[in-house]
Amino acid sequence: MQKEKLKLDINILTICLASFLVPFIGSAISLAVPKIGETFVMSAVELTWIATAYLLSTAVFQIPLAKIADMYGRKKIFCLGMLVFAITTIGCGLAQSTGVFLLLRAIEGIGSAMLFGTGMAILVSLYPPHLRGRILGINTSVVYISLALGPFLGGMLTDYFGWRSLFIITGIISFLLFIFAVIFIKQEWKEAKQKFDIIGSIIFGISVFSLIEGFYMLPNKTGIFSLIIGISSLVMFIKHSKYVEFPILNISLFSKNKTFAMSTLAALINYASTAAISFLLSLYLQYILGFEARHAGFILISQAIIMSFCALISGRLSDKIHPSKLATIGMSIIVVGLILLIFLSANTSISYIILALSLLGVGFGIFSSPNTNVIMSSVSKEYLGQASATTGTARLIGQTFSIGIAGMLMSIFLGDNKITPDVFPQFLLCIRIAFIVFATLCIIGVYASTHRLIVEKR
Repeated sequence: MQKEKLKLDINILTICLASFLVPFIGSAISLAVPKIGETFVMSAVELTWIATAYLLSTAVFQIPLAKIADMYGRKKIFCLGMLVFAITTIGCGLAQSTGVFLLLRAIEGIGSAMLFGTGMAILVSLYPPHLRGRILGINTSVVYISLALGPFLGGMLTDYFGWRSLFIITGIISFLLFIFAVIFIKQEWKEAKQKFDIIGSIIFGISVFSLIEGFYMLPNKTGIFSLIIGISSLVMFIKHSKYVEFPILNISLFSKNKTFAMSTLAALINYASTAAISFLLSLYLQYILGFEARHAGFILISQAIIMSFCALISGRLSDKIHPSKLATIGMSIIVVGLILLIFLSANTSISYIILALSLLGVGFGIFSSPNTNVIMSSVSKEYLGQASATTGTARLIGQTFSIGIAGMLMSIFLGDNKITPDVFPQFLLCIRIAFIVFATLCIIGVYASTHRLIVEKR
């Protein structure tokens, strides 16, 4: 019995380390971008592709790779993803040109997609339903800790050892974790004996790529055109999936499983309402209140720390209290935090900002683990990989939508102007309107979560 318990602990450790490394490199790289740009003499547009190349490839490949994992084995795809992530991360640290660096970032995103689409499904497959919330809570907490430590450790490595060290060290640890996973994850999971839908995968990839790229480019005409292509492709994908025998994403998960559909919608809205908070508050703290970047970071990190703590607690509670109720409470607390941020001014106290961030941290921590528990518990085991990947894709699209809203409002109110004291009033108005939009979105999310409770009672 003791041996079995140790085996389970090793599985948790392996998946959670992967869950730490992937978001870590994403958050840590933000402080290394200026140095990377100096090394490769990148233009402003090329700098944006450091993050975009990774984000797009992760979003495009998550669901198709999750389907492959369901068909051929989740452990195989997880381990392959860890290896791809490790090799390309080290490669980014050794790259000598812009083209090679960005190509490796895109392939690194594919490795990340393999991990996102399988890690959570493996955890859910390993543990019985009465422990599921606790395990997902631990995993979610690790992700938040990673996001909190990323900028701090990334800045330290970049300042003392250069930006390349960030990639090389992360890549070496990832390679060791690949070996660890091969040795210690004993089981394999193959749930679906099906034919892979290549056409559906292509249509889905075009749709996700166009939607994300369109959100980034709003309100330009190119962005609007890209969104039209994305929406049209999405409609084509839905129609195609209804008639093909083995679609990469079973649309009935949404049409016939209302709990899954409403929970995924709640997740998308939640990320769409909150992803741009750190971006906007970082600019607000540095430009309006005059803080140094590191001081602004210390203020913002309070939210991530509280999120990680609350995720642990809510994960445990979701095994005892209905997770949908907890998720609805969490989303409601986020609404309160967003409403507080609507009233930011040039004289707002730090205690007021930390209060708002703390409420957001509590709300997000209470929402995330239980909502994921609901999503993963609402599908049968053969769809666990697809459910995991769908959750990840909803997160990425929600984050992109959030940043897109912030960028569009800044373009409307500030145009091409730099953020200087002359435009501070317009910038503050832009921030307030952004938080009004986010609070409104989050209220819709509360409705989606509440409606889910009504559906589940039926």
